[in-house]
Amino acid sequence: MAGQHLQVLSALDAAKTQWYHFTAIVIAGMGFFTDSYDLFSISLVTKLIGRLYYYTPGSTSPGSLPPNVNAAISGVALCGTFAGQLFFGWIGDKMGRKRVYGVTLILMVVSALASGLSFGHTAKGVVATLCFFRFWLGFGVGGDYPLSATIMSEYANKKTRGRALVAKNAKQAASDMATVLQMEMEAEPEKVERLAMDSSNSYGLFSKEFLRRHGLHLLGTTTTWFFIDIAFYSQSLFQKDIFTDVGWLPSAKTMSALEETFNIARAQTIIALCGTIPGYWFTVAFIDYVGRFIIQLMGFFMMMVFMLGLSIPYNHWKNNDHTGFVVMYALTFFFCNFGPNATTFVVPAEIFPARLRSTCHGISAACGKAGAIIGAFGFLYAAESPTKSLDDKGYPPGIGVQNTLYVLAATDFLGFVFTFFVPEAKGKSLEEMSGDVGAEEGIEME
Repeated sequence: MAGQHLQVLSALDAAKTQWYHFTAIVIAGMGFFTDSYDLFSISLVTKLIGRLYYYTPGSTSPGSLPPNVNAAISGVALCGTFAGQLFFGWIGDKMGRKRVYGVTLILMVVSALASGLSFGHTAKGVVATLCFFRFWLGFGVGGDYPLSATIMSEYANKKTRGRALVAKNAKQAASDMATVLQMEMEAEPEKVERLAMDSSNSYGLFSKEFLRRHGLHLLGTTTTWFFIDIAFYSQSLFQKDIFTDVGWLPSAKTMSALEETFNIARAQTIIALCGTIPGYWFTVAFIDYVGRFIIQLMGFFMMMVFMLGLSIPYNHWKNNDHTGFVVMYALTFFFCNFGPNATTFVVPAEIFPARLRSTCHGISAACGKAGAIIGAFGFLYAAESPTKSLDDKGYPPGIGVQNTLYVLAATDFLGFVFTFFVPEAKGKSLEEMSGDVGAEEGIEME
């Protein structure tokens, strides 16, 4: 049955890297650029809001946010992201990725501007409006995750193309591919309809067939994303507190607001330049040679190793070697991004059926944001000292930074274990991974 495969799929499989690939990268990449900025810039803003609105007259210490306010501002966007990933992931499969993606970008722009213009006469008023707008900002960011990933995977050569199969619009699919590939394309509507209506391609998300084919895959993508986001977001949002605890940053009361903001931003930039950004580029360079599975497994393992390397001799780092701590800390971010923080995003866009791809990616990403919420809220309280007199004002005693790092090492270990449920997608088309277009009936897959 060699003639049964679709021309649009074969052409895109064989296509060399072209201008449309770079266009897709820029569009999706800018979406993620704004995602990261919107979610993580709040760690600096919380310091300024505390100084501006929660200063106690006559106090020798600068103002700081009460624990409930700090938790709300830091976590509300993550709650919105959780909801947005589920909603836009589902609706992206129903209405089309590109159309819905535009809606998410508009929502992000409007909500980000509104967050910067939050209004009110009192501290509570300002915080309430900021939290309201940041929830909707997070909602838009949540849509960006499954839609960007799915768009990128479906327009890449040899990792392709659910649109012939999702909308069952052969003419539109052929027209789109003819435009981006600059070649004539046959529509093949009868073949598309036959393949899309085949029983092997028509099962639903809550069917026994989906459970048989992809149940363990979905378990793997949801749990690994859950565990990596506990570690990643707790560290990313509260780097400033860790750096202060180990003495790399001076106490807030010794600095002005601008000095504190500058020092925190500089510390975060150093970690990004030395760990986060190189980790991503290593993934780009090796993901199609080493494979997703090995990179994710190695990343979780090395993160666990470096977390233990930080936590076991924590008092040594704190009292004698701040530079060594920073180097070790940067390496955890390097292997986070040359590891599960990249692969947990990529894999769900590659291994599920076309008509459920955005939905399954949204479910996986939402489980990740559930982990981020736990990491953000949990670390805020857990990192406080067990000694009441050493705790920040208004916070109950916690387990301390050292024990919190032990907990994060444990989450990395669990991520390592659940990675074994995630299949390898290296070098395979989306149809081969998902079983789309009648693979089980012997239709040739290129």
